[in-house]
Amino acid sequence: MSNSYKPPENSLSLRACWLLALLLGCALPASAQMLVQADADEVQAGRRIYIEGVLPAGAELTGTRFGRIPVAGSAAACVNCHRPSGMGQVEAEVLIPPISGNFLFATRRDKRLATMDPHVSKLFNQAHDPYTEVTLAAAIRDGVNSQGRTMSAAMPHFQLDDAQLKAVTAYLKQLSAEWSPGVTQNQIRFATVITPDVDPLRRKVMIDMMRTIFRQKNGSTLPASQSHTRHHMTTAAELILGTERRWSLDIWELQGAPETWGQQLSALYRAQPVFALVSGLSSSTWQPVHDFCRNERVPCWFPSVDVPGRTTSPYAFYFSDGVSLEAAALARHLVSQGGTRRHLVQIRRDDHAGRTAAQAMTQALSASGIAATEMVLPSGLAAVDALRQALGRIKPDDIVMFWLRPDDIRALGELPPVSRNNYFSAQLGKGDRTPLNAAWRARSHLVYPYELPQNRTKNLNYFQAWLNLSKIPLVDEAMQSEVFFAMNFMTDTLSEMLDNLYRDYLLERAETMLSVREGIKSEQETRDRLFLGREGDLVRKRGPLTIDESLRIPITGQQDNSSKSLGTTLYPHLGLGPEQRLASKAAYIVRFADDSGPRLTAVSDLIVP
Repeated sequence: MSNSYKPPENSLSLRACWLLALLLGCALPASAQMLVQADADEVQAGRRIYIEGVLPAGAELTGTRFGRIPVAGSAAACVNCHRPSGMGQVEAEVLIPPISGNFLFATRRDKRLATMDPHVSKLFNQAHDPYTEVTLAAAIRDGVNSQGRTMSAAMPHFQLDDAQLKAVTAYLKQLSAEWSPGVTQNQIRFATVITPDVDPLRRKVMIDMMRTIFRQKNGSTLPASQSHTRHHMTTAAELILGTERRWSLDIWELQGAPETWGQQLSALYRAQPVFALVSGLSSSTWQPVHDFCRNERVPCWFPSVDVPGRTTSPYAFYFSDGVSLEAAALARHLVSQGGTRRHLVQIRRDDHAGRTAAQAMTQALSASGIAATEMVLPSGLAAVDALRQALGRIKPDDIVMFWLRPDDIRALGELPPVSRNNYFSAQLGKGDRTPLNAAWRARSHLVYPYELPQNRTKNLNYFQAWLNLSKIPLVDEAMQSEVFFAMNFMTDTLSEMLDNLYRDYLLERAETMLSVREGIKSEQETRDRLFLGREGDLVRKRGPLTIDESLRIPITGQQDNSSKSLGTTLYPHLGLGPEQRLASKAAYIVRFADDSGPRLTAVSDLIVP
């Protein structure tokens, strides 16, 4: 969404004066400056009414809905229903239409389309006569639309005077008036961010995946005039309107200390603005990237990180709360077991993930009666020596939580387990591939924020098929499946947005679509497995496949066609609501089913802290 101020259109003389002053580098005449400032103040006053429910003099916005129910202040603000973008939404059976200027004042000839409901692919905003300032006043005050019909009783009748109405109108005229930065008529530009701490192999496979996805997408993106030769599916509206664009990818690889990343990101963005940061990879802190996205209002779209940004931002989506989710889930599990005078020892490295996890665990247990302490492994010692020192202070009845990565976990193999109650972070230890030997497996559990391996195989069928067909190795299942999902969900979301390419609207569509999209996609993938049968059957029947069809082929042998996909990721469930930014909110406590191999057995139900 672009809310930047534009020169007023009050008169030709003012616009000409404003433009001439810009070209000549001169100051505006005093009279023109006053008009520009007055118009800017009017837009700002309208913004406060729309966003905050506050009138210019500081009083609360007031109105009534359903004939007699009063509503005031922030509860009355337009943004609650029409959203920050002004693009509206669907609540139950109530269709809340777009009210930005492009939609309110457009003629029928210049009609703008918006997809209103992800459940119903052909449900769009309804046609109406263009509003004027007079008919808009009637809608806001009296609930009568531009065609003289009574609007939904859920729409408040607001008590606004002429000056306040003028301010709201000025704000709506510039709301979502232009595409967001990074968007042109034919292209959308994205960037992905990689921090310097990332393992080179993970970095390479992530970049290879991103470039392959962009290349495949652009290879099938054709102008509307050539839509009959498209190689992948689009929505009917996207196809007819020709709103699909080619994608461009910038890879922003950061250097140096985290304190410098913000400046690097700002310089990269000034040189080439992007519509959104999509995916991304870090093994340390993501906070500077999170802060950049909040400050510049650039969406941060599902990066692969152990710790998401810790400050509030509407512009960043994450798969989960990372190690903090694991800490909260384990705390709830331990409390549910009952008992008192228990002691939890957390063994960690002095890094961002370890510190964040230990703090979250201590806080989660603060009122439980379980004492939580920390042991930080010295950085100057070899891993096995540092771990030997830590284990030397552990008692058999202690509960031990290891916030460790695979290299440290491998070093444990040289030491015998002391405690009978050991827990490991699956997020840091690489899930069911956590490198524990038989002795440790027998005494250990994983805090597991993913779907169980035996259940998620069918959920990742498309992802595995795509890796196979694209000749990309499986290096890190969690990270690679996250990248694959982030790109596919961006594709689906932009398809639903049509030509309304505003950043705030992207966020709003993601909130609305994610749960519905996962249900639709999982049903589709279940049907595809039933239809396609064994690997290669469809190729033998029909010849070479298109890109879209190739994603539907099982990887090896006969699939379990009796089972139903429950999602499209390695997480047990993804879902968002208004202002929610963590898509997965649950974890299991699991143990290894045997001394070797990745098979796990859950010892808890799915825990939602």
